[in-house]
Amino acid sequence: MTASPNDITRLLALWQHGDGPALEALVPLVYQELHRLAGVYMRGERPGHSLQTTALVNEAYLRLRKADGIRWQNRAHFYAVAARTMRRVLVDFARARRQQKRDGGQQVDLDEVLTISADRSADFVALDDALRALATLDRRQSEIVELRFFGGLTDAEIAEVLHVSPRTVSREWSAARAWLLRELSRDVARDA
Repeated sequence: MTASPNDITRLLALWQHGDGPALEALVPLVYQELHRLAGVYMRGERPGHSLQTTALVNEAYLRLRKADGIRWQNRAHFYAVAARTMRRVLVDFARARRQQKRDGGQQVDLDEVLTISADRSADFVALDDALRALATLDRRQSEIVELRFFGGLTDAEIAEVLHVSPRTVSREWSAARAWLLRELSRDVARDA
């Protein structure tokens, strides 16, 4: 099912104002793109040891549905928030897995289908920590990384969400990426 960006923006506005049927109409229009975003997150997982893409989409949907007070700007903003939500799901799960190991094997809260390798769990936690540190230094650069790396948005779409030029996005992406690589390399060196 395809829809124009304007159709999605209109449904988001209606949903924002409490129109429940608008949300029901929106879901089939955005599901394929949400599934693609989840696939971006899942790339690189070992076969048989990865979070199921559909489970990630479903968990993100449930969290988005509960989210109050979001003033949806447009389609790109929705996908940016969805990407951020998926990242939070993965980080929460990774932290729960780390805690489970420390607690001697207590049950993790999330669905049993949500399985992720321990190595990737550590990667998600380290990346989340680095993004949080970057956000304290430069909030916009942190958002650009999140939207591009996790959300799969183009420079033009990120520029639209953040109300800056695509050239600014490109320049700040380069700076943020260099900072993150340096920060993550330090973490690897400390752990070695």
